Amino acid sequence: MDTKIKNQSVEVKARYRVPFGTVSITEEARRLIDMALDSKFVTRGKYVAEFEKQFAHLFGAQEAVAVSSGTDADALACAVLYDYGAQRGDEVIIPALTFVATANAVFQAGFKPVFVDVNRETLNIDPNKIEAVITSRTRAIMPVHLMGKPAAMGPIMDLARKHKLYVIEDAAEAHGAELHGQLVGTFGHMTAYSLYAAHIITTIEGGIVTTNDAAMAEALRSLRNHGMVNKFDFKRIGFSAKMNELEAAVGLGNIKIYQDILGRRRRNLLHLIEQFKKFEAYFITIKEDTGEKIGPHAYSVILREGLNFTKDELVQYLDQAGVDSRNLFNSIPTQCESYAFLGYQLGDFPQAEYCGDHGFHFGIHQDIDLTQLDYIVQTVEKFLSLHGKRV
Repeated sequence: MDTKIKNQSVEVKARYRVPFGTVSITEEARRLIDMALDSKFVTRGKYVAEFEKQFAHLFGAQEAVAVSSGTDADALACAVLYDYGAQRGDEVIIPALTFVATANAVFQAGFKPVFVDVNRETLNIDPNKIEAVITSRTRAIMPVHLMGKPAAMGPIMDLARKHKLYVIEDAAEAHGAELHGQLVGTFGHMTAYSLYAAHIITTIEGGIVTTNDAAMAEALRSLRNHGMVNKFDFKRIGFSAKMNELEAAVGLGNIKIYQDILGRRRRNLLHLIEQFKKFEAYFITIKEDTGEKIGPHAYSVILREGLNFTKDELVQYLDQAGVDSRNLFNSIPTQCESYAFLGYQLGDFPQAEYCGDHGFHFGIHQDIDLTQLDYIVQTVEKFLSLHGKRV
């Protein structure tokens, strides 16, 4: 690595007392990477196949197809629908508040994203608003389990059955989440996971789609390799979205320590849920409702209305105190410039827009300890005191 780049990386890491993200690279991963490099076979091979097998078993699916990113996982899952009668320009329903990759993937697959507002308390798509946007061209609903909090899959699956729609779960941030004892990712027809560095299981970059439908899995394998079946027989318009052996090696190492990573993140999440109760008058924060088990990605905070300080002021104070954070995602159709061409107006998705304007999130990853979390709590308490707020 270039010395200047390395030094810059160290400086950035040292700046934050509580960094936003981390990545776990195990000795097992290093060993497998070395073996792959020594073999000179580093494209998709036996490690990718083994990673797919272990991931499917871990998350309760019969099939798993590894791809090059979480965005590609969403896009390929959508593209499978062409095998089931969908036409280009058909519609996929998604929440207005999510990482922009969800909407990008729908477009990349040749469909039109149709947006639905979210519930401010849960950050997830409001199931009561879905039916109003279903048309004769709707082919699927893609709920997102934002921050690892399960979406309302019961009502969503009921609507899908009623209107004969497919359900693609976007569980990019929801590894290990559960709803009424059932793993998130086992409700819909397919589930797309991100394996990006910040997530519970990572391959550094990467994604994976799970399904219990063998025909869908076959289509996914074709789609990730230019639509090919056999050798140079192109059945579909596909993608170049293959995972390589080095990424799969990192993923296999992560699977071995998955329960430890999940346990540490859940410990951190539950600690903050308890500690932030005293800030209830000022913030809406992520919580576990009855029957839920969050697969923790990060801890979200949304300012309540009528406060005498802004999100930006609080975030700046935290940053100066060494607490790294990120803005909560924006309302894609009304707060992302790249989607202005769709013609939506501010006010069309008020809950998503409020979250975008007043929300942020910080890390609760496996390398953060309770002392660091208590430091965040103390810092927030000091900020509130400076603004005359009682805790």
